[in-house]
Amino acid sequence: MFAITQFPIPYATDALTPYISQETIETHHGKHVATYINNLNKLIENTQYESMPLLEIIQVSATNPDDKKIFNNAAQIYNHEFFFNGMCNKCNTQIPDELIKAFGGAENLKKQFKDSAAALFGSGYTWLVQDGDEFKIINTKDADTPIVHNMKPLLNLDVWEHAYYLDYKNKRPDFIDAFLENLVNWDFVAENIKNN
Repeated sequence: MFAITQFPIPYATDALTPYISQETIETHHGKHVATYINNLNKLIENTQYESMPLLEIIQVSATNPDDKKIFNNAAQIYNHEFFFNGMCNKCNTQIPDELIKAFGGAENLKKQFKDSAAALFGSGYTWLVQDGDEFKIINTKDADTPIVHNMKPLLNLDVWEHAYYLDYKNKRPDFIDAFLENLVNWDFVAENIKNN
């Protein structure tokens, strides 16, 4: 049996301050994500899923309505890991040329991403994805994830309230701005574009 374990974040818990506080990282990653992991391990025990890696659990459970709880927990683990890995502090600010070309400039890319994230009602994620040869910005609700829609994730922003409320209260646009201007790891995005 493979137990699904907590993923490490690639920086110290205080590394994203002042944009995301240590308290938020410790609560969001250390407690919130840990709950999804604990729930998933309980749900998959003694099932076909218990020996599967996380991505396979997501793909298989997405096609079975009876396994919605398994999908929700597994996809949330994946979505959160992608979110945390897509950030760093004082990292490369150069947006990949492919994206600048596709969106008509860096500022236009950021504006489209911000508008999409600010408009998402309720809980979910805003994603930068590659859909075939096309780059897109999409929103997903709740635990939904692009990998079950044949799209390749490049970057995502968690816009569930737990991602920002301790630091920004109800000011989601300020959180989005802080993310886009200070925290995006564009090297991570570039690497995702290269990897097929």
